[in-house]
Amino acid sequence: MKEVAFIKQNKDKWLEFEQSLVTDQRQDPDEMAHLYIHLLNDLSFSQTYYPKSKTTDYLNFLVSQIYRKIYKTKRLGRNRFSIFFTDDVPLLMYRYRKTMWFAIAVFLFFSVLGAVSAKYDDSFVRLILGDGYVNMTLENIRHGDPMAVYKSGGELGSFIGITANNIYVALRAFIYGLLCAVPTFFIAMQNGIMLGSFQYFFYEHGVLGASLRGIWLHGAMEIFSIVVATAAGFILGAALLFPKTFSRFNSFRIGFRNSMNIMLSTVPFFVAAGFIEGFVTRHSNVMPLWLDLLIILGSLSFICYYYLIYPFFVQRRWARENPGAIKGVDL
Repeated sequence: MKEVAFIKQNKDKWLEFEQSLVTDQRQDPDEMAHLYIHLLNDLSFSQTYYPKSKTTDYLNFLVSQIYRKIYKTKRLGRNRFSIFFTDDVPLLMYRYRKTMWFAIAVFLFFSVLGAVSAKYDDSFVRLILGDGYVNMTLENIRHGDPMAVYKSGGELGSFIGITANNIYVALRAFIYGLLCAVPTFFIAMQNGIMLGSFQYFFYEHGVLGASLRGIWLHGAMEIFSIVVATAAGFILGAALLFPKTFSRFNSFRIGFRNSMNIMLSTVPFFVAAGFIEGFVTRHSNVMPLWLDLLIILGSLSFICYYYLIYPFFVQRRWARENPGAIKGVDL
């Protein structure tokens, strides 16, 4: 059968299910299971005769979505909060893994650019961070406490204010995806340049070690979470710009829901980073080096594992439990 005829024969059935996905329409479990079997058959046929076709990719997506609905129905006894973090978000991170790596690459590029610019232009750091902040930091360095800025204010107040500000920045990076992610890109650029120039500034004044111990105590989770939020903004923008086989409206609805879930997953990490910055970072100069390294490497390893590595294990488990779908299914 030619692919065009195959699509024409089954198009109405596929579109009906697609619409139920984006409207979150409740369906009878038996009906979902029946539809799941039909879609698996269609997918098997498509991957056999049109393995590199967009039709196969489209059916692969539909199969993965109905499976998730059935799978959730079977696990109603489990805590929904737990399912969100152990299954839903990792599966989304696997699906959008290329976008996540793109966000990381953008941030790293501009961080290096910021450091290089600070090296060759003495006025660059003041341009980026402002004269007031630079002068205050220079004064702190002269007094032998480069990280004194983190000791100002009360611990609880700092924790609440810092956490709220970080979530606000991340939310902006996500929401700006509605503007085709152009402002999201500029937020990634701004944060990357600020970090790179700031770190070179400390290196230039011989206190890079102290800055690394202070900034990265909380920065490991804080900075990585902002990168995840920018990835969510890129996902939202891509859903608008590149609807693929979906209508633009349906692509937007799916993209908004998925990117919002990814954005929400960063909130606990921002809270943890804010707690460390408010209660721990101010004591970094008196903490033993091993404890600093334990917190920095431990938090960085955990958040990298959760967003970059753990999704592959969840996807592999999904593939074992759903052998009818093709290997490497994008959820």
